[in-house]
Amino acid sequence: MHILLIHQAFAAINEPGGTRHHEFARQLARRGHSVTIIASQVSYLTGRIVGDGGWITREVDDIGVEFLRCRSYSGWHRSFLHRMMSFLSFMVVSFWAGLRIEDVDLVWGTTPPIFQAVTARWIARLKSKPFLLEVRDLWPSFAVAVGVLTNPLLIRLSEWLERGLYRRADRVVINSPGFFEHVHLRGARQVEVVPNGVDLTMFGKTEKDQSLRRELGLAEGFLVLYAGAHGMSNDLETVLKAAELLQSEEDIHFVFLGDGKEKTNLMALAQQMKLRNLHFLPSIPKDQIASTLIQADVGLAILLAVDAYKTTYPNKVFDYMAAGLPVVLAIDGVIRQVVEDAGAGLFTQPGDPKALAEAVKRLAADPVLVDQLGQAGKRCVEGDFDRERLAAKMALIMETMAANGKGRPINGAAADIESGGKSDR
Repeated sequence: MHILLIHQAFAAINEPGGTRHHEFARQLARRGHSVTIIASQVSYLTGRIVGDGGWITREVDDIGVEFLRCRSYSGWHRSFLHRMMSFLSFMVVSFWAGLRIEDVDLVWGTTPPIFQAVTARWIARLKSKPFLLEVRDLWPSFAVAVGVLTNPLLIRLSEWLERGLYRRADRVVINSPGFFEHVHLRGARQVEVVPNGVDLTMFGKTEKDQSLRRELGLAEGFLVLYAGAHGMSNDLETVLKAAELLQSEEDIHFVFLGDGKEKTNLMALAQQMKLRNLHFLPSIPKDQIASTLIQADVGLAILLAVDAYKTTYPNKVFDYMAAGLPVVLAIDGVIRQVVEDAGAGLFTQPGDPKALAEAVKRLAADPVLVDQLGQAGKRCVEGDFDRERLAAKMALIMETMAANGKGRPINGAAADIESGGKSDR
């Protein structure tokens, strides 16, 4: 089977960013399938150009997954208007590139951004192939909830595109069970949950050392690590306020690892607040993240206090758990249920710096609790969120679709798919 994925913000495992799709693609390749990924040359996390700058750069990884990186407008981080121009330019160039790919058996679209999924749908229709739509967050609902998208006409247009994609997809895959009601009410017919998870092989052979503390110039101390995008939705200003409340606790340090549109502003604010206990580090490739995470004492996950985010399964939570870190979770909803059911961390109300500071202080004073929560998290991801198992489920969905040309399960595949999802909370 030849699978074509259209994904503007794709990141390979040797690059910073979310690598769910490369990890899935590699598992598909190991099952004997061919995977071609059409991506942008602009890193969504750093804004830097990936590749040689030609119109299309071709790469092939060590097990045969092919990347075609297309030139598109590079103003991703400048403003909403420039971001839209980036999305639309990629929509055009990826459509042109996708039509040239031969012998495709299934077209895989993913959203957000929604425009690349429209491209995938068009290509699937023109090639008369099944269309799999993967929903990674609820755009435009999230953009409206945080005030990024406010124009009524653009909102109506975006919602029209969203409903059209859900209705026309042969199968819809969501990465959080919290999305099910939303996509179902807007026309999705067959919906599968293939949640975010973690590639456990990245963490299996990693040994703890002191290189992170040496890089920060710290002989010792309790490290609270946030690893991920520095964007408006991530509410990192609340963490700065919590760090300010803990200034007198000289052994507690916060580390922000990553990049994003708000990083420069956050660094300036931290300097203005004279935070000696907050440190910024640049993003690192995903295949190096395990060796960094295990050097911390706590993993921090946080989003703005808006109801829409109660539906999400942030990938960083599973990375923290795989590294044996207790999670300080300032996100309510379905991910809170996972962490609390596993006994893997402490929940604090989103947007409350005092509660966040108290949770960190409690963990810093109780190494036994830190170890207990960390080990519980490892057991949870090893049982329910192993990327290899989740990739096998995704592969089965795709194989079923390709076998009959649509999303309807054939033979016993429906039962197999359902049994593969029993632990997907």
